[in-house]
Amino acid sequence: MNLHDQIGALEAAVDQLLVAATPHAACTAEAANADHPVADATADVTDTAAAAEAQPEVTAAEPAAAESAAAESTGPTLNLARPSQNAITMTIGDQTVTLHPLQVGQMIEELSNARASMEPEVPPGIPGGWRFVSTKNPVMAVQKQPNGDRLLVLRHTGHGWVPFTFSPETVIEMYMLLTQR
Repeated sequence: MNLHDQIGALEAAVDQLLVAATPHAACTAEAANADHPVADATADVTDTAAAAEAQPEVTAAEPAAAESAAAESTGPTLNLARPSQNAITMTIGDQTVTLHPLQVGQMIEELSNARASMEPEVPPGIPGGWRFVSTKNPVMAVQKQPNGDRLLVLRHTGHGWVPFTFSPETVIEMYMLLTQR
């Protein structure tokens, strides 16, 4: 998905959010989603992401700190909870959405695509205190590109399929790094 497609998707999500903000539209959207929970998963995820992006003062808070953060913030608070192993609930203001694994994956992909075009860029160094989940021996696929570059796609247990493109020089550098003793 290129930058123009990402912007178009975000604009459409904002439009959907504005429509959903009216009480009548929200009831209609909930009724429609009840019939097609998987097909409409992207709309739910995109609406939630757009709602978070549209608010200038959105704060991520732990459940215990939610009340104090809400009191300090002029905008709605984003609360995340994990009621079960296969579900995450997101609450923005008074709207709560439950996301299941497929929807979480879709949200990660949409947020990742949007973040790739945002400023400032992701820091070039690993930040201190960064928390992560490492995937040991991930499933991978490699494809040679017409210009000599290599596309490497790795399957991360949390992020899903993550693609990287390497120039021939970087492939050699990576090989040397990986085979150092």
